[in-house]
Amino acid sequence: MELLAVIAGLEALKKENQTVLVYSDSKYVVDAVEKGWLRSWLRIDFKGKKNADLWKRFVGIYSKHNVRFKWIRGHAGHPENERCDQLAVAAACSASLLIDRGFEAGLAGGN
Repeated sequence: MELLAVIAGLEALKKENQTVLVYSDSKYVVDAVEKGWLRSWLRIDFKGKKNADLWKRFVGIYSKHNVRFKWIRGHAGHPENERCDQLAVAAACSASLLIDRGFEAGLAGGN
């Protein structure tokens, strides 16, 4: 979910070459970029990686901007992070959830 939130945020930018600092409580997403995991995954075309469809989508939009990540501890009183959690819970409880075709395909393929 955190990766999809980052993708949606970057896709919402109206112009390319924007400088963006993303705050996230997801060590996985932050470390993938900041520790260079993403570069290694690109070299193997994300083979064996979960959420390969999302990572490929992320790379497409990430490469159009100057993006840095900063990890923040979740549920630690960071106002924007708390608001994001509220929005995520509200969306998860909504009757109008969209189907994640990439996730479903991964389940069908045994990933």
